[in-house]
Amino acid sequence: MRKFGLILLASVALAQSPSPYQRVGTMSQLMINIIFPTSDAVFYVERNEPKTEVEWTNLANQALMLAESGNILMMPGRARDEGNWIKWSKMMLDAGNAAFKAANAKDMNGVLAVNDQLYQSCVECHMQYRRDYPKRPVVLAPK
Repeated sequence: MRKFGLILLASVALAQSPSPYQRVGTMSQLMINIIFPTSDAVFYVERNEPKTEVEWTNLANQALMLAESGNILMMPGRARDEGNWIKWSKMMLDAGNAAFKAANAKDMNGVLAVNDQLYQSCVECHMQYRRDYPKRPVVLAPK
């Protein structure tokens, strides 16, 4: 019984220990200063297609930051909920990870292939969580 009590006390203490995560910037700062520029590097890669080793490395670095931003958005204290917020943050993480791998392989088609997934994660999240985001009208298919 004494052993059980010690285990229970230790688990309560661990559950109440402060999180090692620290929020530094605001959500707006993350979006404007990290996520927008890194997602634009992927979205608009065809405008200035990488040709040199340095350009491919820069694109891979942007994709890496984008992928890791998905992790930041799911971090305790940042995630708005455990449902769609996590779903769309994970979708962004996966798209960034795929773009990172493609850029490292110098595979332009692989980078381009993630655009739809990345776009969907951004737009769906903004539609639900940004009050000022324009809501698209519902377009019904013709009968």
